[in-house]
Amino acid sequence: MHPTPPQIAGMNYPQPTPITVALGDGIGPEIMTETLRMLAAAGAALVPEFIEVGEAQYLAGHSSGIGPEAWDSLRRTGILLKAPITTPLGGGYKSLNVTLRKTLGLYANVRPTRSLAPAVATKHPVLDVVIVRENEEDLYAGIEHQHTPDVVQCLKIITRSGCERIARYAFEYARTNGRRRITCMTKDNIMKLTDGLFHRVFDEVGREYPDIAQEHQIIDIGAARLADTPERYDVVLTLNLYGDIISDIVAQIAGSVGLAGSSNIGQGGALFEAIHGSAPDIAGQDVANPSGLLQAAVLMLRHIGQPVVADRLHNAWLRTLEDGLHTADIFRVGQSREKVGTRAFADAVIARLGQLPELLAQPVAAVAPIAPAPTVPAPAAPAAQRPPVVQTLVGIDVFLRWADGTPDLLGQQLTALSGRNVRLKLITNRGVKVYPDGHPETTCTDHWRCRFVAATAQPGPPPTYPELVFDALLDLQQRLSAAGLQIVKTENLYLFDGERGFSLGQGE
Repeated sequence: MHPTPPQIAGMNYPQPTPITVALGDGIGPEIMTETLRMLAAAGAALVPEFIEVGEAQYLAGHSSGIGPEAWDSLRRTGILLKAPITTPLGGGYKSLNVTLRKTLGLYANVRPTRSLAPAVATKHPVLDVVIVRENEEDLYAGIEHQHTPDVVQCLKIITRSGCERIARYAFEYARTNGRRRITCMTKDNIMKLTDGLFHRVFDEVGREYPDIAQEHQIIDIGAARLADTPERYDVVLTLNLYGDIISDIVAQIAGSVGLAGSSNIGQGGALFEAIHGSAPDIAGQDVANPSGLLQAAVLMLRHIGQPVVADRLHNAWLRTLEDGLHTADIFRVGQSREKVGTRAFADAVIARLGQLPELLAQPVAAVAPIAPAPTVPAPAAPAAQRPPVVQTLVGIDVFLRWADGTPDLLGQQLTALSGRNVRLKLITNRGVKVYPDGHPETTCTDHWRCRFVAATAQPGPPPTYPELVFDALLDLQQRLSAAGLQIVKTENLYLFDGERGFSLGQGE
């Protein structure tokens, strides 16, 4: 049973806020119990509804780890405080976190991290970074296929509307919270269409925020600089997968991933959680650090309009760390005063409610508050209101499973089957051109992309792409199939207002 918040002299209590609480798996029940105890002692006005998600629900037959009753609670409260969960090994189980984020439209993942030196050991005492991560798209769409015995595929889904929404959120967040610079990180030197769209939209939206400094970096050098000189960064905006990785890097170099909280924000709801996993190897041993979940709860309190309680709890936590009472993950001989367990750490925080830290600067603002979901339209203009785009069919990529000879042999066979209206332009294997004029050193697998365009298309830079009739492409596929060739996938090639909407093959 969740304890009733005590009456603390001089405090004005807000109306109690209903929230949904998930105890989680592994260390989840331990750290959630202690987090709720600290929240109650600090005076948080909450009405929790407890739901069961995670491993037990997976094993009960719910492939996403959540049942109908839990969804009902989430729709009622719109706020979830969730401990980490365990996804069982083996196929067929979908990530609960991804399911929650996408189903509830929690498009912005915000992970603030600040160095707590000298209270917590770190090589980077000047670190104050907020990662704003797109939370619904990218490779986390989870659309995967096996095409051949040797080749599997994961689709990277990026939408203009999703890019506009997260970019606008990042700029609104920076402006609301007094942040001065946003660094966008992508890999658009390689993924020119997907990451290129994200970068392009960042630049477009950024023009509306001239008061905020803006830059772009390629994600690999950006991640290296984050790990080496994090003090040069303020807000980092990036795609889903990259944000997941670099936010863990930043949290770890600040002291420990066990210290970091995370918020997932949407127009109609929010989810708050620690960034670490369920750590079943230490479950039940009273050694887990509840700080990450506690920081998520502090973010939650600010989000639901209880900043006084949030500051009171956060300052008590900082004072506990300053006093050298550390759990095993951050304990350092010679720097820490005492190694404490999960419950003892919570006791120490509760004992320091009302105290302020002495060593850490800006005690109240150590974790930036979460800005509300932007009130400006997101995206700026719905797709239906944008100028019409002319979409022109100019070819097809046919993916074959084939292991019967050399690229030249396949190319000759496909050329003979092309017909009057289309011609074979090239064949690639794992993205590299192998026909015509391939290189014998190229390693090939059993998965071939065969690009067909109009028979009147002219080769050479820049290539031309005359319009094709869809029936011509259907006829081509029928001829290939009748010849015994196994088609595993097709992708139509389009021009959008005359601009190529597909990547060139390496060597094309």
